[in-house]
Amino acid sequence: MSGGDQSSPPQNSSDSIEGESPRSFAERYSHLMSRFVHGVELAAATVFALLFAIGVIDLVLQILESVRSGTITDPLVVISFIDTGLLLLIIVEVYQTVLAYVEQNNTRKIVRLVIYTGVIAMVRKAIIFRTGEYATLEDALLAAGSYAVIIFSLVALLFVERIYGDDPS
Repeated sequence: MSGGDQSSPPQNSSDSIEGESPRSFAERYSHLMSRFVHGVELAAATVFALLFAIGVIDLVLQILESVRSGTITDPLVVISFIDTGLLLLIIVEVYQTVLAYVEQNNTRKIVRLVIYTGVIAMVRKAIIFRTGEYATLEDALLAAGSYAVIIFSLVALLFVERIYGDDPS
């Protein structure tokens, strides 16, 4: 088969020139799927950007409403604002991760973004943690311990990545 490929007309050699369409069906299909995935990644980035904008508007409206009603001094209301704000930061980190995929950044940067997202998500969980939401004190303690282990693991991953990573940024 490879002998037949070498003796084919000159059009095959021009197909392999950079910028030209791929030679085989598999290469054309792979190229088409790559473009499709790139388009979906851009659509996902757009969705996350829209979610962030809607979330910011919603947070501002919640704050204005609590100022108007006088509940702005209620600690639970303030915690709900912090919860919403941290959720918005998670959306931003996911957006940046999707953009890193779209821009085909190095894997190290993408992993770092994912770790940052995990840290923010776990800090959010810790801030809104309420023992009353669990059936027993043991359940609450198990959840709190699990959150702590996950947070410390993520922070340890960040330190390891920064110390042993060869990416200067």
